[in-house]
Amino acid sequence: MIPLVIGAIPPYGVLAQTPQLPPAQAAPKSAQIDRNGVLILIRSALIALDQANKTGNYTVLRDLGAPGFQANTAARLAEIFVAQRRDNIDLSGVAVLDPQLTVLPQIEPNGMLRMAGFFPSVPTQVNFDLLYAPVSGQWRLFGISVNLGQAAPTAPNAPSPGIEAKSVPTTKNSPPTAAGKPTPAPK
Repeated sequence: MIPLVIGAIPPYGVLAQTPQLPPAQAAPKSAQIDRNGVLILIRSALIALDQANKTGNYTVLRDLGAPGFQANTAARLAEIFVAQRRDNIDLSGVAVLDPQLTVLPQIEPNGMLRMAGFFPSVPTQVNFDLLYAPVSGQWRLFGISVNLGQAAPTAPNAPSPGIEAKSVPTTKNSPPTAAGKPTPAPK
């Protein structure tokens, strides 16, 4: 079995043991799950992670997971999420905000449910990528990756003092030269 990092969203992710993929890599297919089911799965996982980060106790997060996820000890999960704890990342907003999905719930070729997205919040947004394994008729957490990102596009920094930014006018028929000045229009 090989370790799996979900979503490649650095710097926070959980390693889990993944079952062997089928030889023929089929495309993921849409999962038959309603909106409420999606919200429950996403919020449950992220709130469990938030509480584990706040208490330093990862046993509940571990125990809520699928058997492959439980291969991680609580101590290993604490190591994985040490930066989130150190940075005092607060994920509690996921309880009231609606997630925006960038990967709609889909069944991967290995039979696992995957979804990814973000919670748009200010000043940062919470990005997530989640993987669930079917266990006794329920979806159980198998992999989780969470990080914080910008909630809105940011403008570039202002020019340094002493450097003046200038706008160079151009006309429709005179494209700028490499120096940024318009070429003279033909007479």
